[in-house]
Amino acid sequence: KCTYLEIEQAERTHAVVLSRPAWLWGAEMGANEHGVCVGNEGVWTREPVGEDEALLGMDLVRLGLERGSSAQEALEVITALLERYGQGGSCKEEPVPFIYHNTFLLADRTEAWVLETAGRYWAAQRIREGSRNISNQLSIGREITAEHAELRQRARSQGWWSGDGEFNFAEVFSLPHQPPRMEAAKARYRAGKELLQQHAGHITAETFMGILRDKASGICVDSEGFCTAGSMVSVLPQDPTLPCVHFFTATPDPSRSIFKPFVFVAGLKPVPQVRSPTFQEDPAKQIPRFQRTVDRRHELYRRHQAALELMEKDQEWGQKLLQTLRDLEQQGLEGMKALLGGMVAPRPEELADLFFDCVEAEMKFY
Repeated sequence: KCTYLEIEQAERTHAVVLSRPAWLWGAEMGANEHGVCVGNEGVWTREPVGEDEALLGMDLVRLGLERGSSAQEALEVITALLERYGQGGSCKEEPVPFIYHNTFLLADRTEAWVLETAGRYWAAQRIREGSRNISNQLSIGREITAEHAELRQRARSQGWWSGDGEFNFAEVFSLPHQPPRMEAAKARYRAGKELLQQHAGHITAETFMGILRDKASGICVDSEGFCTAGSMVSVLPQDPTLPCVHFFTATPDPSRSIFKPFVFVAGLKPVPQVRSPTFQEDPAKQIPRFQRTVDRRHELYRRHQAALELMEKDQEWGQKLLQTLRDLEQQGLEGMKALLGGMVAPRPEELADLFFDCVEAEMKFY
């Protein structure tokens, strides 16, 4: 059972950790036990968005993680399901539908991909070096590694491409007149690219955290009625004997949240403080949907929000709290460096409690 559709079950699925809007089944981003990471962004293209309920891009993120043991396998899972079921349905818990198509970043220990979609059509680019970012717009041009079998035929039949010259996916499938929100997306995309280039050759987990907190570029959003909801940074060592470390904020606005490390090990301690409540009669599951609202905030989110309100009132106290929290984040980063640098041997029981302990410490500070 995905958000709107029921699809055939896979014979076995992988363990996953997900950062997701609480009302739906899928996820905005996450990782699996094999070190595969996937994240998505909304995009609008020349293909019309589907009002009919189908798979959400967020369902596809989760399905790729549950069924793919490498980035390429996750990509194949997503594209096969997309071609079979299509994408569509509202992506927001509100009575007025908010619908988009999707672009995805996929990575594992050895490779990375960008996958971009327009309806059931898609193009993928394997990233072989350097850095790559996405932000609410098509960004794959001529460097296509794999594509939907009928992608070019579709473009020709619609009169979007003459068939002459090299095929440029972003040029052919982007809307000729972009909605105003796409202008902000262009600025974010450019800024992300520039910030990554500035740190080329020495990018660390902290570099990514800094970029995700960047308000001037609009990457960290708290305007236009939107706020960056959750943030995630993953470190995927190429050495298979070292664990992958995934940092999650589990709260909105990374400039005022902290990244906490999570590692897949046996016997993981559950963390109910970051699990949203479930509802017997959930308005997202009742037809017609979204006719009323429910409070889906988890315990950490509630405490984080209460602390933010106090921080607004008392700036000095707020700065002290933020500094305390950043010190906690720093401890997690240093622990990760020691672990990945081989300075400490990973103790499975400690790693099993790691994320729980960090969340508990953050709750105590609040």
